[in-house]
Amino acid sequence: MEETRKDKIQLLVRRIALIITDIILVNGCVFISLVMRFNIESIPQEYIDKYLDNVIPFTIIALILFWCFRMYHSLWQYASIAELYKIVEACVVTEIVHFGFTVAMGWMLPRSCYFLSLVFLILAMSASRFMYRMIRTFLQDYRQTTEPVNIMIIGAGEATNVLLREIQNSRYMYNSRVSCIIDDDHKKVGKYIRGVKVVGTRDKIKESAKLYGIDEIIFAIPSASVEVKRDILNICKETGCEMKQLPGVYQITNGEVLLSKMKPVAVEDLLGREPIRVNMDEIFQHLKGKTILVTGGGGSIGSELCRQIAGHEPKQLIIFDIYENNAYEIEQELKRKYGSKLNLVTLIGSVRDSRRINDVFEKYKPDIVYHAAAHKHVPLMETSPNEAIKNNVVGTYKTAYAALKHGTKRFVLISTDKAVNPTNIMGASKRLCEMVIQSMDAISKAGRTDLLPMLHAHVDEMTDGMLENDPIDEIAVDNIESSEAVKIESVGNKDRNGTQFVAVRFGNVLGSNGSVIPLFKKQIEAGGPVTVTHPDIIRYFMTIPEAVSLVLQAGTYAWGGEIFVLDMGAPVKIDTLARNLIRLSGYKPDVDIKIVYSGLRPGEKLFEEKLMAEEGMMKTDNELIHIGKPIPFDTETFLGQLGELARASYNNDENIVEMVEKIVPTFSPVGDKPTGNEKYGRNDVAVSAAK
Repeated sequence: MEETRKDKIQLLVRRIALIITDIILVNGCVFISLVMRFNIESIPQEYIDKYLDNVIPFTIIALILFWCFRMYHSLWQYASIAELYKIVEACVVTEIVHFGFTVAMGWMLPRSCYFLSLVFLILAMSASRFMYRMIRTFLQDYRQTTEPVNIMIIGAGEATNVLLREIQNSRYMYNSRVSCIIDDDHKKVGKYIRGVKVVGTRDKIKESAKLYGIDEIIFAIPSASVEVKRDILNICKETGCEMKQLPGVYQITNGEVLLSKMKPVAVEDLLGREPIRVNMDEIFQHLKGKTILVTGGGGSIGSELCRQIAGHEPKQLIIFDIYENNAYEIEQELKRKYGSKLNLVTLIGSVRDSRRINDVFEKYKPDIVYHAAAHKHVPLMETSPNEAIKNNVVGTYKTAYAALKHGTKRFVLISTDKAVNPTNIMGASKRLCEMVIQSMDAISKAGRTDLLPMLHAHVDEMTDGMLENDPIDEIAVDNIESSEAVKIESVGNKDRNGTQFVAVRFGNVLGSNGSVIPLFKKQIEAGGPVTVTHPDIIRYFMTIPEAVSLVLQAGTYAWGGEIFVLDMGAPVKIDTLARNLIRLSGYKPDVDIKIVYSGLRPGEKLFEEKLMAEEGMMKTDNELIHIGKPIPFDTETFLGQLGELARASYNNDENIVEMVEKIVPTFSPVGDKPTGNEKYGRNDVAVSAAK
């Protein structure tokens, strides 16, 4: 804040100084034109009187015109030919107005004076502006310490020109000095760029580093191939100087502008569409003053949920995650940004732990829950299917159970398009989570809490030889009227008592921990190859902030029981995504960076679907958010199967996949059915997943 105020004061002082200078120059040029016309001793008194009469009005007019031509808005430390043109235009217009004004007022001077005044004014204005650059450069050199940072730049192209200008004009790099430039183009050797000499080709790097006492080397050839870059950087490493690479400077390839120079790669650019916008006012009213719990709050989606919720004035935000490092990171980020304005609680625990999750709900009584805690990695879950069931399905059930028990108003499950016609256990587990949510909502509506199984994993206590259930797993839900009917519905009474359970389904997000983007970037940085599983594989993509914003807005539409489906636009080929990222990084696919196809991973399919055909579609107020018509299933039967599935998963049952198949009719596992007990080297699925 102090820095901003200081900058504003400096800007005001500079403008005042320029205005005072211009007042002197404008009137001085008119007077000098009279002197040149008559000599100072022989200027007729009538012209002196006319000159004095129009000093004040002419000065005011000139300053207004200069302001209109933005003569006080330009950054004159970067003054160039464009600013010179602007000066000429401003002076010509000013002198024309001056001529017309004096004619109209009867104060006309000799006609030659107007021409001379124009010439002098152009020269004086140009000198005053460009003198600022000279003074600034001189002061910058004067401020340098006795030990400046000497820089060598590799490359003598446009990127170096831009870089030199930034270094020479930046107040933050006044102690840095570019001493020499290296370029392999012999025609450029001996030439100068902004006063810095191109001293030789790459074979002069080590010699020049010693000669000029180089401290830092900057590689500024964005068009260089991987091989050229590697060879030059290897030479630079031998100098012992600090190495830096100019990031994000992209070139024109095949006549197509890929990205403007000096702009870093942004994942949003890979989608080829405008960013998604949501009604933030609607979200604000929904979240303001509420106690909100985010499970898996340290993950990619969970942490972004916390960021956006924190900006909507919640009564309290609770981050719940089993991984303390992730939770700590988002906690510190939010504390730095909001400080004491945000009532933030960070808790470590597992959604599998009935007692822990129950304690959290009992103590904090959250109004809204965003359930993002889940295992999401498809190949890894293929070799650990029981873990997918324990964490995703049982964890979701226990969290939803606690929400119902403690009167949470709304529970939002973060689902995935992999739940649609799943071919892997991860997708099937998320479909089971959706069924849990629909069942819970039906129970909440009907008041049939007696149907809920006790999926506790704690040891029951023996009292007088009798087995007693853990009291934590006993349900006591207030304000729910008993009813015999248990029916899955998509629309109901929005103001009904009981918890409203909904799910939001969307595809892949760019930049998440499990996304291909971080992997591709690392592979590109290493010089390739970039690995794509299959040339025809496609996925739906959003950025993390876009997906989370739509999740929050979908939550405002909830009546209970819905599966919201986010419209993620047209699917994107992973192969195309990889090639675009390579181009945006300044390389050519299959030339500089190779692309290899590794084959589909266990449980992976070529394309994802947003909605099962039998679900249908319903519109909402947001064209990007739809509601899937629920697939009917017997809630009571499902809850009984769920109890058996939970027990089997905690027993690490080898037939867990077959059990899931019976419960989820749309589940069609591909390849060998994993058990989680495979011996590596004996099972193709396990071996390929390990690779």
